[in-house]
Amino acid sequence: MTYHVVTRTYESRWGESLHFASRWKGETFRESIKRHEHFIALQLGLEPGQKVLDVGCGIGGPAIEISRFSKTSVTGLNNNEYQINRAKELNRLHGTDKICNFVQGDFMNIPFPDNTSDAVYAIEATVHAPDAYECYKEIHRVLKPGQCFAAYESSMTTSFDPTNPEHQKIKAELLLGGGLVDIRSTTKVLEALKEAGFEVIWSKNIAEDSPIPWYFPMDKSNYSPSRNIVGLLNRNMVKALELVGLAPKGSDKVQDFIERVTKGLVQGGKKEIFTPMFFFLARKSADSDDHKRHL
Repeated sequence: MTYHVVTRTYESRWGESLHFASRWKGETFRESIKRHEHFIALQLGLEPGQKVLDVGCGIGGPAIEISRFSKTSVTGLNNNEYQINRAKELNRLHGTDKICNFVQGDFMNIPFPDNTSDAVYAIEATVHAPDAYECYKEIHRVLKPGQCFAAYESSMTTSFDPTNPEHQKIKAELLLGGGLVDIRSTTKVLEALKEAGFEVIWSKNIAEDSPIPWYFPMDKSNYSPSRNIVGLLNRNMVKALELVGLAPKGSDKVQDFIERVTKGLVQGGKKEIFTPMFFFLARKSADSDDHKRHL
């Protein structure tokens, strides 16, 4: 199974912003996605002309939207070549290539100088960091003194019981689906931020306030009989297209993979033991050691 096949499948179903969102009644899915992105821009207090870093930018949807919304220059960082190339393509298609750019690189070793970003954000990305402290420390390094880092962090909530077999099984599905070594608790996330030198201004599991659950679009119990039939037809169509060479090899396996991941996400959401939107806003001190070393 190739990563680009998974990405293409997600994009075809989800859109250019590969993340979840809290949702209000009367709000469309796409509106909720945009509001989710605008919220992080507003919390950072972005101003026109600022240089912003998107850590783990996916295929660039959020960076493009946030740049247009805030009139800032956003740089997206991602270590996957296919996703970066797709982000660059979307950047040209949206006409934002003069204000956005995308760089292939590792967020554990960010390829930018110290104290160069006016703001940094991440959306469901830094959960992939093998060490949260080291990742946050890199973000702290490139952020200008006195400026902020905001993120939606995928986390296990305080309701997660590591001794509960059902909870363990759900977490195992989430780890497999995300290709993750671990999913940190909200407590561990905050500890890592503080250890990296950040002052946490505020934090909250945004999912708690959502009238429509973030996992609603994936929950089969919400599907009508006709939608289930459509799903079955789509699955059979994928098999047929792959057989005749019109769908990439491995597409059917991707379908199985996505269904398994989806099940874990929905169960984790319903049990309230997992959230993809533990939000935090953290500030780098105006007199940080990073700044002093360069005076």
